[in-house]
Amino acid sequence: MLNIADSLYRWCREARPFALATVIHVSGSAPMPPGTSLAVGTDGEAVGSISGGCVEGAVYELCTQILESGEPPVRASFGYSDDDAFAVGLTCGGELEVLVQRIDPLDQPHLPTALEQVSTGMPLSVAQVIDGPRRLLGRTLSVLGGGSAYDGTLGSQLTDRTVATQVGALLRAGRTTRVEIGGDADAGPEKLTLLVHTHAPPPHMLIFGAVDFAAALSQAGRFLGYRVTVCDARPVFATAERFPHADEVVADWPHRYLERAEVDARTAICVLTHDAKFDIPLLRVALGLPVGYIGAMGSRRTHEHRVDRLREAGVPEEHLARLHSPIGLDLGAHTPEETAVSITAEIIAHTNNGTGLPLSRVPGPIHGPVPAARLSSPASATGSEKAGAGPDAPSCVRPERPMSAIGG
Repeated sequence: MLNIADSLYRWCREARPFALATVIHVSGSAPMPPGTSLAVGTDGEAVGSISGGCVEGAVYELCTQILESGEPPVRASFGYSDDDAFAVGLTCGGELEVLVQRIDPLDQPHLPTALEQVSTGMPLSVAQVIDGPRRLLGRTLSVLGGGSAYDGTLGSQLTDRTVATQVGALLRAGRTTRVEIGGDADAGPEKLTLLVHTHAPPPHMLIFGAVDFAAALSQAGRFLGYRVTVCDARPVFATAERFPHADEVVADWPHRYLERAEVDARTAICVLTHDAKFDIPLLRVALGLPVGYIGAMGSRRTHEHRVDRLREAGVPEEHLARLHSPIGLDLGAHTPEETAVSITAEIIAHTNNGTGLPLSRVPGPIHGPVPAARLSSPASATGSEKAGAGPDAPSCVRPERPMSAIGG
């Protein structure tokens, strides 16, 4: 629902009831992720999309029916039909399940507050009941700020506190996902399945090294929705004029800046200095932080020397295994702009557990969980088996996918 927060907030301020259709489960090549919503107002206005057009008409009619009749929330499934080419379904072959409910802002007074926070850029999560007792279906609870405060109720104080604790952790990680709670004395007597909608600040991309590659990468990072910081110890190079696409340009020693920077599981760290006096202190700090991605530029020889020096500095092997070096996917990149695409492609693949292979060579659905066969493909190999941004650049071991919101 947070994808259409502005429109929903306007309807709430006007005290206008509306019907909300939310994707609560997808499989195969369904085009929209869970949490995406379409809403229909009392005047017939529709906002949002849940399928890119495939089933919008059928969902619109269902919303109109629920809105006019006041019926309880319903769940509907849509998928591809081989038997009837004109049946309502997803032409991409996937399946999605949708929860459709009527919302009266007067019945959920906390919801306008939550939507207003999204509109102003504040972080929050909204937990929505998608399975459980019928009387609770569609009910929401909002977790605000750093996760310490919540608004709304899911039936009992014990349930509310349990949900707020779990949802607060998802809010700090920037994740939208399903959560199951309850069914016991510790978490509440009623078993609930929740869809947690999260709106978090943009993830942070830290680029170290005020070089031409950094200028191109800062532009690519901003395009992907990152808040971009460029840092270099040399004030003459670390200027806002040289990096107009960066949100912040810092003149400081990289390791000293990183020690005080705010990072989380969505943060991407890109080391482009390939100078040992900067790289080694910086990577010693970076490899010990709970960030999502760490990559370093340089040739294979530079990488080998860098790893040797990090070992001498006491960096454990499990930390070294997190390093993507030489940075990037093997796209045959040469220019700064091409290299920026190579680096961001690796960040996307790493975050989403992708293989980096052409889709024409990957079996199974385009969207959804990655089959085991894909994870053992050549592009998922590690160490010297993978090639990086340059003609002689391998990547290191890729760790298990972190908790991340890069792209929802």
